[in-house]
Amino acid sequence: MTKWDKDYLELCKKILTSGTEVENRTGINTIKVPSHHFHFDLSEEFPILQTKQLFFKNAITEILWIYQAQSNDVRWLHERNNHVWDEWMVDPDGIYRTYKNGDGEKILTSEKEFGKDFAYTIGTAYGWIVNKYKLTDQLLNALKNNPTDRRLIMSLWQNEWLNTAVLPSCVWSSEWDVTNGKLNAWVHQRSCDVPLGLPFNVTQYATLLTLLAKSSGLEPGTLDWSIKDAHIYVNQVDGIKEQLRKGEILSELENDSISFLKEVKETLLNTTYEEKEKEDFLKAIDILLSEEKPYLWVNPEIKDFYDYDNSRELKDIKVKEYKHMGKIKFPIAQ
Repeated sequence: MTKWDKDYLELCKKILTSGTEVENRTGINTIKVPSHHFHFDLSEEFPILQTKQLFFKNAITEILWIYQAQSNDVRWLHERNNHVWDEWMVDPDGIYRTYKNGDGEKILTSEKEFGKDFAYTIGTAYGWIVNKYKLTDQLLNALKNNPTDRRLIMSLWQNEWLNTAVLPSCVWSSEWDVTNGKLNAWVHQRSCDVPLGLPFNVTQYATLLTLLAKSSGLEPGTLDWSIKDAHIYVNQVDGIKEQLRKGEILSELENDSISFLKEVKETLLNTTYEEKEKEDFLKAIDILLSEEKPYLWVNPEIKDFYDYDNSRELKDIKVKEYKHMGKIKFPIAQ
């Protein structure tokens, strides 16, 4: 099991055992802890969860939408079969609407007028801010021409534009430095949906750091991640308990020998067993029998950050050797 899986599941346990249940703007209570911190060394491990399936193409195309395409137009994502921002898209008539589920149907809870100029977008947020302030360009220029600069900051939180943002940035700022030829970053997250957002976000920024490093003649270094308000929605608890159970299976098996794991796999394949549990054990064994951990492959021929392919195929960016314990469905709070 990866270090990232272990660290992530420890946070989940911490929230469930010592977190505080609170109300919030969505109407669905969360269980929260006020802060948390992770540290990653990208030279040792590419952080992508194996205790559940992460749809990494969606994660990577989203981060390229923000920092490479510098767009707020959700249709750009739709062209890549990515629907992660659908719940926060302004409708074609220029109105953003929120809903809650009730008796099998969506019930309208609020409306906000943005104007038709903002139709199909998320307003003045994320990629819109990156483009307006040329954040990516400034960072790349500094990495190439002034790498010892101590002011390498990208902030997506701009007070002037919060009122016309559908959802003000959750991952709102990043600080960067170059040390011994390696690019390091510290990322700040003001609000963290741990089951849905956090796995996406960490994999995204590990990818972004790698692409920026390679485009600047550097190697990927460390990624630190600070969270304010790490939470699990109460309707996500069952899914997290399922993920913790999958993690326990991996943990139980990870110290067994290769030969023993192969024997167990052969026995399971030829034995009548409770189907779900059998499937989980087989997936865990396949992960542990893998000779390599998941890793990020980046096309070495590409020298410019803006030249990396951002189509659905992601021809220049691949997550390889990715084995996982399967999909877990978590509800979204709008």
